[in-house]
Amino acid sequence: MDHLKAKIRHVPDFPKPGILFYDITTLLSDARGFRDTVDALASPYMGEDIDVVVGIESRGFILGAAVAATLGCGFVPIRKPGKLPAKTVKATYALEYGTDSLEIHDDAVRKGERVLLVDDVLATGGTAEAAVSLVKGLGADLRAAAFLIELNFLNGRSRLPNDAVYSVLQY
Repeated sequence: MDHLKAKIRHVPDFPKPGILFYDITTLLSDARGFRDTVDALASPYMGEDIDVVVGIESRGFILGAAVAATLGCGFVPIRKPGKLPAKTVKATYALEYGTDSLEIHDDAVRKGERVLLVDDVLATGGTAEAAVSLVKGLGADLRAAAFLIELNFLNGRSRLPNDAVYSVLQY
């Protein structure tokens, strides 16, 4: 997967000093890189009868929708509050400087549906943990959480069902 890592731009001190941001827009703009990324995220779940892919705002929309198309299943967005037009359920999670929230339509996934959660980065795990709680709270069967990048040193994996976490690239 070194060819994918080579296409990711590293931006120091973004969004604040001391943070190294892994910018995947350079990977997504490369046709082969984008296709290989989607294939790498989808391949472990081919033949697993995934009913729906749930993607976390915003880069999870890009990757998740493409993975859903590859797997031949539906796609559901998880968004920041106030962005979805129908009735929603909300999960609030802690940040280093406060809290944030995510929402999903209350009818977006059904009880027992087999769900694959997709996002671009697994860092501290707070966002992913909130997304998992939304999916499970609606009664869906979370089969796995798949990420393009996992920042191992932040140990976000520890906040998720460990046997269900998959990442294409690790830093």
